[in-house]
Amino acid sequence: MAQGTLLNRQAPAGELLCVMRFITILPLMALCSGCTTMLPSAQTDSSTFTSFDEARSAVEVLVPMQSNWHLIETGNLNPANHPNATHLTQADIVRKFFVPNTMLTRDDLDPGVLTCVAARSNCRGIELIISKITKARTGGFFKDVANFSRRTETTGWRFSATILMVNDVVVYRAWGGQPWVNELEVTHNPLGPLQGMNFSGIVKP
Repeated sequence: MAQGTLLNRQAPAGELLCVMRFITILPLMALCSGCTTMLPSAQTDSSTFTSFDEARSAVEVLVPMQSNWHLIETGNLNPANHPNATHLTQADIVRKFFVPNTMLTRDDLDPGVLTCVAARSNCRGIELIISKITKARTGGFFKDVANFSRRTETTGWRFSATILMVNDVVVYRAWGGQPWVNELEVTHNPLGPLQGMNFSGIVKP
């Protein structure tokens, strides 16, 4: 019984060590309280387009039943230039547009979609998912590193497009997405670095 009690009292020793280390570096953290540039940031860039409008314009210039693969390449829409691009087969297109158990009928679909599906093996498509997203921690250095408060800003844009072709001629194109992403996430931990610690081993008799 005494041995079990001893183990319970020693259980949070590693956590207490972390607290002691934190107290040791407090003076240094106080000196850097305004050093927000030292906080981490991350960027996601999956496109050669510089803006949402540039990507949108590249898709809108395609004219169904007229534009061909050459215009797709010159418009920088070649899937080889976009790491998150998906090549669609005729079967993929059927699953994408002909959703079961819905009120949607063939008459509701764009004529280009029906033309592509009817072409069977000559039907293919491209699905592009493009984004430029930056995440940055912009709160106070001391509060962030000490885990008292963390402020994360997410900015950028997200774009998606679907292009269907029959024998390399565009028969359908559509686009969507978020022209401007501006999100703010703020978390507060009143206990700072002690927030997630388990002190059950200390209070046990």
